[in-house]
Amino acid sequence: MKKLLLITILVVAGYVGYVQYPSWFSVAPAAETAQSDSALARAFENHADNVQVQGQGTVIRILPDDNDGSRHQRFIVRLDSGQTLLIAHNIDLASRVSPLSEGDAIEFNGEYEWNAKGGVIHWTHRDPAGRHPAGWLKRNGQMFQ
Repeated sequence: MKKLLLITILVVAGYVGYVQYPSWFSVAPAAETAQSDSALARAFENHADNVQVQGQGTVIRILPDDNDGSRHQRFIVRLDSGQTLLIAHNIDLASRVSPLSEGDAIEFNGEYEWNAKGGVIHWTHRDPAGRHPAGWLKRNGQMFQ
């Protein structure tokens, strides 16, 4: 019984640490870029939804904010593999990525949703209710969550 209690405490402590400090738990060295691109390619091929992913890409287009309901900053990134993704970053719950320009490198952690153009990444912020894994965006070493 004590062993089970200790394991439970360690799991909860790890989750709380991940929610509060996701960058400590999710450093993605450049060598892992191909692996994350491959995982995103599989998610696209399988029409996957609700998949927590992490990766990096280059901003190729900045779109107008989506102001319907919760406001979202929107932009398109291209992965090294050539796949494109729409990033929909909730700016009612997280800080806007600013400045942001075409050509900027950006890292992301969020939830993948399939669409015919490559997919959408959202949940790039913390869940105020604490029921969803925390996501983030990182540009030039600065976290936006």
